[in-house]
Amino acid sequence: MSTTAQAQIFSSLEKIFPNEPMPSKAFTGFSILKNERAAFQVAIQAKKGDEISFFVTGALKEQFRFFAVRMIPAGLNAPAKSDDYFISKSKTEYPEVLWPIEDKFTAEYDGVNTVWCEITPTPLLPVGKHAIEFEIRVGEANAANCAITVEVIDAELPKQTLIYTNWFHTDCLMEYYKIPAFSDEYWSITENFLRRAQEFGMNCVLTPLFTPPLDTQVGKERPTVQLVDVKVTGKNQYSFGFDKLDRWIEMCERCGIAYYEMSHLFTQWGAKHAPKIVAEVNGSIQQIFGWKTRAAGKKYRVFLYQFAQAFTQYIDQKGIREKCLFHVSDEPNGLMIFSYRKASRIVHECFPDFKIIDALSDYKLYAKGLIKTPVPANDHIEPFIGKVKELWTYYCCVQADHYVSNRFFSMPSERNRVLGLQLYKFDVRGFLHWGYNFYFRQYSKGLIDPYKVTDAGGGFSSGDSFVVYPGENGEPLDSLRLHVFYNGFEDMLALQLLESKLGRKNTIELLESRLDKPLTFRDYPHSADWLLETRERINRAIAENI
Repeated sequence: MSTTAQAQIFSSLEKIFPNEPMPSKAFTGFSILKNERAAFQVAIQAKKGDEISFFVTGALKEQFRFFAVRMIPAGLNAPAKSDDYFISKSKTEYPEVLWPIEDKFTAEYDGVNTVWCEITPTPLLPVGKHAIEFEIRVGEANAANCAITVEVIDAELPKQTLIYTNWFHTDCLMEYYKIPAFSDEYWSITENFLRRAQEFGMNCVLTPLFTPPLDTQVGKERPTVQLVDVKVTGKNQYSFGFDKLDRWIEMCERCGIAYYEMSHLFTQWGAKHAPKIVAEVNGSIQQIFGWKTRAAGKKYRVFLYQFAQAFTQYIDQKGIREKCLFHVSDEPNGLMIFSYRKASRIVHECFPDFKIIDALSDYKLYAKGLIKTPVPANDHIEPFIGKVKELWTYYCCVQADHYVSNRFFSMPSERNRVLGLQLYKFDVRGFLHWGYNFYFRQYSKGLIDPYKVTDAGGGFSSGDSFVVYPGENGEPLDSLRLHVFYNGFEDMLALQLLESKLGRKNTIELLESRLDKPLTFRDYPHSADWLLETRERINRAIAENI
């Protein structure tokens, strides 16, 4: 007696585990705008090794991309200080990597195997209601059929104006792929990974003028990725070359990057030292600054003043003055105020007409006038709201309490995506994260295999340090979390479009119309259904006001 395959459609916010029952609530349809990327999932019951194939019909079938969702091991699920809004704090693996497939693949798991179905708006999606039907075969079983309706609204998301940077670590690519800095392979692979970042909303890139002094053990160093050539021409005299930076900027322009976030000019957590800087000295390359350099000392100050003069001239020649952001030092706190104040003064003197930003969550430090554009963590942002000219925010490894948004493996996808609604409501102008592709252990103590070690060697919760995986031929593989995060940006842009039609007050009223209390970075319904329904209400309002 023949059997029939079992398959069901679910939203992109479900995390589906092979060895657990399928989610109870099926997903029957949704709406999107003409230039929007969106996804849903087809869960298929199978045995490991079964051949799974599917046939798709409908007007959008040529605009689908398909991925098999693969499980990845988890190390640290959550930090010790964390709330209860997690899928689990003990699971050993999670649905994570999106592995590109065509219309057939081999089941990886005994149990539920999941296909991520993504609609890509290239070209623009055709307006109207479209039935998408799947015929799914598993081995010799009779075909299963399931369907979903996608309504495309006759409107387009506006261009993203929020500045988004997710720190891009070229040294990790060098180490993983075993390629030398600035080789042809370096440039090719870097461009592949940068282009993928831009496709998912990143429009600002960490630019290593000098090797970034980030997540580095004191006294140790990361591989050299310095873009600026330095030559010692005399006592405390320097000249600068920008050929590598020219190539970097040309690459960024090809990839659609709009902003350049210059690497920090002082070491992390206190600004006590200079970053590693190498230079040509009497015909050989030597390190001239680093952990042994007193940050506010005369020698480094003289160097920075000369560099700033040459670099500002270069920026103006390139016509990118409005696209450049500078850093002093990452994440200073009150105990570091003395050294940070000195360093901040130097950077502001060197680059007086530029935007200078730093991850800084202590409002008292901001109130002392040490920096004009602080970037507070989303669990410390409240004191900054309404008191800064331009509101930015970030999250990282410790934002796991107070129900704030984050992207760990162990968190439900709606906790990742809800950030978009929050960014809109509070008119956030910039978002920063430190880990696009950090494939080192904490403090950069050696390379990890990101397919096996996902918590930086126990340093950070799994999912904090990267959102893409290094694939074959120098191409990145996406995480499920990368796509969900971008869907949050699309929610933000949809609200901005609606605001252009209804005004800001009415748009926020619609956003919060079914809430018991106003939306904040900590207060929102812990519900995928609420988030999806909210987006549908936004879309309905857009459709009614075209």
